[in-house]
Amino acid sequence: MEALLAPERLAELWARVYDWILANVFVIDNAVQLAVIAVTLGVAMLVGRRVVPWLAQYKTHSHAGRAVRIVLPLALPLVWLALLWLTISAATTFEQPYGLLNTAASLLAAWVAINLVSQFVKNPLWATIITWTAWSIAALIALNLFTPTIAILDSAALEFGEFRISLYTVARATLALAVLLSIAVYLSGLLESRIRTSRALSPSVQVLFTKSLKAVLIGFAVLVAIRSIGFDLTALAVLGGAIGLGAGFGLQRIVSNLVSGVMLLLDRSIKPGDVIAVAGTYGWVTALGGRYVSVVTRDGVEHLIPNELLISERVENWTHTNSQTRLKLDVGVHYKSDVKNVIELCERAATETDRVLKNPEPKCLLIEFGDSALKLQLRFWIADAHNGVQNVKSAVLLNIWEKFKFNGIEVPYPQRDLHVRSGGEFLGPLRAEAEERSAA
Repeated sequence: MEALLAPERLAELWARVYDWILANVFVIDNAVQLAVIAVTLGVAMLVGRRVVPWLAQYKTHSHAGRAVRIVLPLALPLVWLALLWLTISAATTFEQPYGLLNTAASLLAAWVAINLVSQFVKNPLWATIITWTAWSIAALIALNLFTPTIAILDSAALEFGEFRISLYTVARATLALAVLLSIAVYLSGLLESRIRTSRALSPSVQVLFTKSLKAVLIGFAVLVAIRSIGFDLTALAVLGGAIGLGAGFGLQRIVSNLVSGVMLLLDRSIKPGDVIAVAGTYGWVTALGGRYVSVVTRDGVEHLIPNELLISERVENWTHTNSQTRLKLDVGVHYKSDVKNVIELCERAATETDRVLKNPEPKCLLIEFGDSALKLQLRFWIADAHNGVQNVKSAVLLNIWEKFKFNGIEVPYPQRDLHVRSGGEFLGPLRAEAEERSAA
């Protein structure tokens, strides 16, 4: 680093730059070409004002809409590039110098091509980094400055024993990491869309495959980027041992949740869309994560339940092997009621309620002679517990109440019979004592 910033080195670099400017900038032919480049840019801006609104009206077109949305941000560079190519053709025809025009056209073509490719990168930050890095490399190559730039960056280095790291290796590793991560994310997204459309795989296995593929692809990209700077990957074995030791002491719960998550995906006991109840939480499984399962209740509250809890605790899965669920409602009627008629009315009320299955048929049973009423239990089946349970119970009870009112069936209040004994043997002494007091 000190050698790079030495006054002699800086003076030599400035001398090279100055000589290049004298030989390439302050030349009549180059000045004319720069003027032509500026004029073509102005014409391209004027034409672009007409072309862009005309293209924008086709953005929603069924067939050409996608192509228009891709080309629209590059309309001005494309028009400018076309004008430069026409100018180069004219200069070639009239045997005029066009080296600077050719360089400008090459840089502009590289900019357009790189921007088109970067649109496939979903992350805006990575897309910007890749775009500017690739264009900078293309510019250095076009100006014949790529090799000197690499030499300058490689000279600024730090050495740790046999390991040497420079600005060039860091830049190369960063570029490799950006490109490889973009490819890994794109491939994982493509494979995930294919896996999720497969009917041969259950939802839990689909989640396992997609997460495993994404982890493997990203891990491979990181390892390749590290290897590109000359780092010995065998040193990662020592790091892996240290991580394993740390996991054994301080990361037990995290590792336990990760392993439990893999087990849940493999045995398919819980999958997205299931209706479960665990640790007092009842709701729908919306996502399976590496550390937790997301369960959304009817209140709209999302509970993140650790995977370890789903392995160690008792879990009610209402839709594990069968989506049908039987519900029970207790009903009480007066002893004077016609029990057979009450049973028929309860079963009819359940049958006429939406979401209640006709097969198996609803059944109402007399289960107890209560203190104040005859106790019956209505049992019926539904196939969509994920749409709620209490709401369908309420609908059935409302139908029962309406039918009971229409048919004059009474639902009694709790009753208690109070028996008062005469107690004459206790009142005699009290009456005698009261007579004595009145006589005195």
